[in-house]
Amino acid sequence: MIFWEIAKRNIRLHFLRSTLAMLGIVIGVVAIASMGILGNSLVATVSDSLSSVGDSVIVTPYTGGGGMRMGGGGTGSTENLKITDQNFQQIKRAVAPGVAIPVLSTSERMKVGVGSDDIVATVYGVDPKYLPDLNLELTSGSFNNANSGCLVGSEFAKDNNIKVGSRISMGTDGSKGALRVTGIIEERGMSFDLSTDNAVVATQDWFDNTYNRDTYDQVVVKVKSGQDTADVKTTIEKQLNKRDKIVSVMDSKATLASIFETFGAVTTFVTAIGGISMIVAGVSIFNIMMMSVNERIKEIGIMRSIGTQKKEVMSMFIYEAAIIGVIGSVIGGILSLVAGYAISALMLQSTKYLFTVATAISVAEGVGFGIVICLACGLYPAWQAANMNPIDALRHE
Repeated sequence: MIFWEIAKRNIRLHFLRSTLAMLGIVIGVVAIASMGILGNSLVATVSDSLSSVGDSVIVTPYTGGGGMRMGGGGTGSTENLKITDQNFQQIKRAVAPGVAIPVLSTSERMKVGVGSDDIVATVYGVDPKYLPDLNLELTSGSFNNANSGCLVGSEFAKDNNIKVGSRISMGTDGSKGALRVTGIIEERGMSFDLSTDNAVVATQDWFDNTYNRDTYDQVVVKVKSGQDTADVKTTIEKQLNKRDKIVSVMDSKATLASIFETFGAVTTFVTAIGGISMIVAGVSIFNIMMMSVNERIKEIGIMRSIGTQKKEVMSMFIYEAAIIGVIGSVIGGILSLVAGYAISALMLQSTKYLFTVATAISVAEGVGFGIVICLACGLYPAWQAANMNPIDALRHE
């Protein structure tokens, strides 16, 4: 088409000006798409870390205000902020056929090997029969079934050069005996139930004998297929918090939904900030198109005087805006993948979520927004050119 060729000719004649306009679009698309890629990668990383606990309900002792009573009697204090065996049995019955897992925990000094410095870590006490229900995966070794053995988290093992068979002396100068490492737990990242990455997992019997405990610090409920975590949470609260608030119950699925909603809002916010640069680029496109119209008033007058229709004149300028928008947006889309890769590698130390459907959508949105902005900013100058009086245009100097 002749008007398409005229649009391309005008871009070539003002190549530097057109290139600078394209550069603004490139920057805007990169800002929008790369922020979208980062947000999506962040959500995917968190989702991957927490996916194994989305079927959990976590029960902990209620720690709110004075006058709180545990086990149906007595005034609340720091000594009785525990879940009794009676409470556990109530939870167990309430969540059936789900699995209720009692967990004990404390912070303890310990030494790894001979002559090492004291380190402090979390120690969990869990009945070995419940370990499969906790979805723990081992990088080496095997699950512990003996009171003298334990499992350790991957970060704890790495930081302290622990291997399967290593000996850990518990307590100051080994006053609480020693445990032999039987397995190393695969890194779990964030977790609502057991944060095992920097912890030691011993048997419940060892924990009871060592610390003389007959209460629990938390109960992890793993719901079965067909059960809803919200319903399980409500049932536990009705059973245990009838008269006094004894426990606090957290629905991991609802918490996950809240986390993802927050991340989604943050992603939208940072993408909107990137969109500001696109608006600035749009203003630049508008200015360039107005300059193009003013420079070609006499040309427009000649075209209109020989019978060129308004819509044809208008299309000529829209084509010009479209060429700038499409080229700038496509280049920006390609560069946004590079920027997204660099940002993900720098901030998340991982790029495995880069080439996903969500990333493709973010890039497509950035490219599409860039093209739409260019066309929108070219409409008024094109309309003004098309509605110019031919006689006045021919007289223009």
